[in-house]
Amino acid sequence: MTVPKNYRNAQDDGILTGLVGSALISAALLYISLAMSSTDPPGNPIPAGWRVEPPMTLPYSPNPKTPLEALLLSRRYLVSQATFCATILIVHASASAVTEARHRRKLVVPEGEISSVPRKEGRRIYLYILFTISVTLWILCVRIALKEMKLGIWQSMSYLEVVASATFYQFSLYVCARLAHRGFTFGELGLVAFGATVLFMELLNLTSAKLWPVTTPYIKTFRLPTPLLIYQLALIPGSLLTGFLLSPLLYLSRHIAQRPVRRLRFPLEKQKHRRLLALAFYAGTVLIVGGLIGLWARWCLGGRDPWVYAVFWVLEGKNKWTRPALLAYWGLLISISVAGWTRQLARGKRWRQWNSRGNMHLSVASGDVMGGPASPRYGATPAGAGYSTLAQAPTSTSAGILGQAGGSQVPGAAPVAELSDPSAPPTPPGESMLGLRFPNMPNLPDLPNGANLSNVATDLLDAADKHVPTLSVNARRKYFHALAVVMFVPGIAVDAAFTHLAFSGAFALFTFTEYVRYFALYPFGAAVHLFMNEFLDSKDGGTAILSHFYLLTGCANSVWFEG
Repeated sequence: MTVPKNYRNAQDDGILTGLVGSALISAALLYISLAMSSTDPPGNPIPAGWRVEPPMTLPYSPNPKTPLEALLLSRRYLVSQATFCATILIVHASASAVTEARHRRKLVVPEGEISSVPRKEGRRIYLYILFTISVTLWILCVRIALKEMKLGIWQSMSYLEVVASATFYQFSLYVCARLAHRGFTFGELGLVAFGATVLFMELLNLTSAKLWPVTTPYIKTFRLPTPLLIYQLALIPGSLLTGFLLSPLLYLSRHIAQRPVRRLRFPLEKQKHRRLLALAFYAGTVLIVGGLIGLWARWCLGGRDPWVYAVFWVLEGKNKWTRPALLAYWGLLISISVAGWTRQLARGKRWRQWNSRGNMHLSVASGDVMGGPASPRYGATPAGAGYSTLAQAPTSTSAGILGQAGGSQVPGAAPVAELSDPSAPPTPPGESMLGLRFPNMPNLPDLPNGANLSNVATDLLDAADKHVPTLSVNARRKYFHALAVVMFVPGIAVDAAFTHLAFSGAFALFTFTEYVRYFALYPFGAAVHLFMNEFLDSKDGGTAILSHFYLLTGCANSVWFEG
């Protein structure tokens, strides 16, 4: 029930990656476990240098397993899960191709649509639910038939796990395709849905092991069941669960923010409603995180408070100062980067601000108005080189100046064009609106008597900003790639276990930041959106901005896989 416009434009839809990638990752994890178990004596499943509690076991089980034995069996199950999800993906792709081939002969549909998919969202959801139930029942019958034929395929998966994983995997496919509109290729969608299903099954299996410790043979998690896994399941699925439970508030917040004031029933109360919705979301988040998710984490940690446990665990590194030093290092880098790019964003706006008399100053120095890369989401952006406010000129004089700025830079052209009221007195050449002269940039300006020193300092910073090069979108993105390397490589080298928890916390923080940005939550939504809009390229043309999630996940996978 998806159409081509739901996916990101790419030369390759990546279906082979979606089918094979998950199985390759699962097989690699299984190989690592087999290599550890084949040594004499068997190796320690906890990676060397990790300062973390031993993994949980089920001592009251009739046939208790060691942590390494349980991990080996769980990763065999993971390989079955990967092939199971790949089979469902093949069924969906094949059914879509066959159905479209039958309908294509009868109907002509607009570009980006397909004839077999209804245009109405309600009917589309209804048909997808029916198809999901049909595929789940079919694959359950296949699982039963394989058992009767005494084939070992998927036999490590119970009937409940077959139904749960099939339903959740198909649910993830549809939700990701609809919410992250144009954010994934088909293959990327399959991998993301598989990752979500793996986390869901780990959450389900860990909870069932705590509920029924005697009848459960072993804890079926694909990583060691340590407090790190408990925190990851609380942070990442917990952040997504919070958004799902509070989705009505998020929808209303975006709906009110998007609608023009004239179309609202109570236009004067728009800001009041936005504040109330944001307050309700923040309060609901605190209740869900502190209540439902916090209580589950406390239960899994054996009654220990997860907040207090995390604080004390920060002091249990190689030295007591190691982990606090890492936190300070990360915080310093993030603060410097955010502050620097916030100034860069403000710099792009400064030359378009109206002064007290209604004059607008437009920078037409070389390179400031020339065409450049535009935002894939909203076209040219104010801070980008492709943005231009020079389209309208009230006087013939300003139009002539702007004509010079639109083409090649003319020697001796004025660096600033003024769109002003004709009745306003002209500003002498080389003099700013404050009466400050800048005969040459390396020289200090002449300060007239009675000049406001704060305004002087502001003008000095503005003049210096004009000579700072503006980075392209690609350079900005590469800068943050380099920043991620500088941040995380020392953390992985010094304390990989602590970095594991930091990655999980960062992913949850990114998720809530995306809630704030996309649903325009007061008062941070606009600021976050403008900041992130500076780093968008064609890969972020969808509704959700996913590049930072990709970057974080790529850095974290080696630690999350406990390799």
